[in-house]
Order: sequence, then C-alpha cells, then structure tokens
Amino acid sequence: MGYAYPLDMSWSTEEMTMVVEFFHAVELAYEGGVDRADLMAAYRTFKEVVPSKMEEKQLGNAFEKVSSYNVYRTMQKAKATEAGRVTMP
Repeated sequence: MGYAYPLDMSWSTEEMTMVVEFFHAVELAYEGGVDRADLMAAYRTFKEVVPSKMEEKQLGNAFEKVSSYNVYRTMQKAKATEAGRVTMP
C-alpha cells in the first residue's frame, strides 16, 4: 500500500480507525478475499462515522482514485452474496 486513506481531520482518532478498518477490508477483498461478516461489520461501523450517502460516495471515489479499489462494487457484491468470503477481481 503506497497511498493515504481519505480521512476527515475533524474525526476523532476512534472514528478514523473505524474508517481505515473499513477501507482495509475493501483492500482485502481485492487482495485475496475477506470474510463477508467482517466486511459487513466494518461497513456498519463505517456508516456510524459516515451516515450520509453523499459523503460515503465522495470518500469511496477518493479511495478508488488512490487505490483503484471500488467501495461501491465491493459492497454490492457483499450484499448480494451468501458466500462466506467476498473476493473482487
């Protein structure tokens, strides 16, 4: 990983950690797979910090720009599957 996560400097350290853990789970989906339950739990805590769909989309776009990993597609796949692991191409 040679990039910085998109973070809001007004967030607390705990909130930043929650957001970083979610982005890390998305990374894992692309880098070999992530447990679906872990990804969904990380998303739920991410939504506690970022409840707005607009802000979620902005952060997701910023994350994709630096990492090439798509948050939206990852979560769509996670929500649509019953499998225990989420793996992105």
